[in-house]
Amino acid sequence: MYFTGSFFRPPLAVLGVSVCALAIMTGCSSRQVQDSLTGSTAQRLVSYAVDDLAQALPERDFEALRGERVVIDSSFVGDPRLRDYADRRLSTELRTRFGIEVVPAGGAPADHVLQIFYTSLGTDRDERGFYVPLGFVPGVDQTTQIDLLTLEQFHGVAELYYYLDDERIDDPLRARIRTDALGLPIITIPLSTLP
Repeated sequence: MYFTGSFFRPPLAVLGVSVCALAIMTGCSSRQVQDSLTGSTAQRLVSYAVDDLAQALPERDFEALRGERVVIDSSFVGDPRLRDYADRRLSTELRTRFGIEVVPAGGAPADHVLQIFYTSLGTDRDERGFYVPLGFVPGVDQTTQIDLLTLEQFHGVAELYYYLDDERIDDPLRARIRTDALGLPIITIPLSTLP
């Protein structure tokens, strides 16, 4: 029996629908910066990241300042409340661990100036895997999707570099706290949780 090659070719419409379906369902990945800290999880992620950052202050830079007065001069391009929180946490660490007296700017004279530049204080969300976006459906939120198999990552990030007097410390300090989950069509399974 003799068959021509066109007998086994799918119709063009089926091929077009298949290509569109594959484009929608192939390894999608998205990254979103969380601009709100109203949720407890986001607040805890940032707080724990700032705590880890404070604990990472190196002894080699601060042990020699024991008993001296230091003023903190910090800068951050984001929310000033986050900067104030991070400043207070770092002040507490300097006082309790290194015995440094942190004085307010414009107050008592200081022996040293610690200039801190925060490069990140916040949360970000990352999602990798396979999902079907439904944001194109009228009346449905733009971020709505059906997870097929995704890894959902929600991170708290804190990062800074600093100058002690006029000397820049070369290595930025970074801290990242994460909570991850496996997204499936019906259920989301936590892979890691906050302490």
